[in-house]
Formats: sequence, C-alpha cells, structure tokens
Amino acid sequence: MSTQRKPEFIDEPVSERAVQDYLEAHPDFFERHSTLLSHLELPHGTGGTVSLVERQVSMLRQKELKLERQLKELIEVARANDLLSAKIHRLALQLLAARDLQGCVVCVEEAMRSGFGADQSVLVLFGDSAMFDDIDAGRFFRVVERDDAQLGPFNTFLKGKRPRCGQARDSQQEFLFHGDAAEIGSMALVPLGHKAQIGFLAIGSADADRFHPGMSIDFLARVGDLIAGALQRY
Repeated sequence: MSTQRKPEFIDEPVSERAVQDYLEAHPDFFERHSTLLSHLELPHGTGGTVSLVERQVSMLRQKELKLERQLKELIEVARANDLLSAKIHRLALQLLAARDLQGCVVCVEEAMRSGFGADQSVLVLFGDSAMFDDIDAGRFFRVVERDDAQLGPFNTFLKGKRPRCGQARDSQQEFLFHGDAAEIGSMALVPLGHKAQIGFLAIGSADADRFHPGMSIDFLARVGDLIAGALQRY
C-alpha cells in the first residue's frame, strides 16, 4: 500500500474578471441554470434586495421609458418642422401674388407678425431712402445706405452668409427697435442676398431663449432666400 500523500490543492477565490469572462463566453449559462436566477439577489436603489430577473425587468422598463421620451421628442420636432414648412409655403405663395414692392413689404410684415409670431420685426434694405418714399410700412421698413455708420454694430454679421441668432447687443437693438429695444430678449438676423447684398431681416422675441446660437437656421435661411428673391423683382 502506497504511503505517498495526495497533492494538496490551494483554493483561491475566483476573480470577478474571470466570472465576467466566463459569462460572456457562455451567454446561455442562465438558460441552463434557470433556477439560479431566482436565488441571485442584487441591491435595490430604494433599499433592500431584488432578484436578478426583477432587476433586469426594471432596467428594461427604464430603457423603454427613455425610448418613449426620445420618440415623443422626435414626433414633436417633426410636427414643428411640418408647421414651419407650411408657413414658408404660404409665405412663398403670398410673395408670388404681390404686385409691387409695397405689396411685397406688407406681405413680409404680416407673415412675421401673424404667421411666425414675431414680437418685433424690421426689414432693412440698403439704398437711397428717397427712392422708397412711396413705401408705407411703418416701423417695420427701414432704408439705409450700406456704408451708414449706424450699421457698424452689424459689420460681422454683414460679412457672413448665414443667419445669426442669439442675444443682440444694445446698439443693435436700439438701431432696429428704438423704444421697444428693452423688450427684446433674443433676436435672429437673416441676410437677404449674398452677404446681405439687398439688406436683412431682423426678428425679435421677448423670450430670451427663442433664438439662440445652437438652434437650426435652415428655415430662417429659406425665408431669407424667398424674401430676397421677391425683392429682386422690383
């Protein structure tokens, strides 16, 4: 009879990484050991413990709620875009129906006020004001020379090609809105023509968050293109 001792094995704890690697390599482990799921318990955020299955169900529900919120946001954005598209289409039809510059200016003013809900708006054209004496559009319509010193605060915008949104400087607001400048919380400047060759449209809002630098300007650019195209006919 052999007196040789059997080798002793040292029990070492299995690392968390080893468990993770094993489960990733054997994704059907819990299917083959389904009863184990009911015995596993995890800490719950509100205290106590829950089974692994309950925890998975809870995580799936949270994920579903997140996806529902995202879907709702996408639907709201799509509806808003459809509404804007309809307003731009209506503006295009009205501009086509305008018979002269006076009609065109009035059309734009009405669209800004009623269609696009602007609290204040101003259409600025570049040229000799004496040539536009027959245009009656109140404070909405302004004519100045392109090199007028009053346009100094707009130099950066006028050198660009795209609409700009955000909180306007006091000097810009005073030039555009005069006594109503203090009521403007945010503003959009829309160039008319290449580098505002014709002029620009200013849309003011009492809401400081209505126009901001991070917003999409595609619709504003389309409105600018439509108005510029209409004005060029005259």
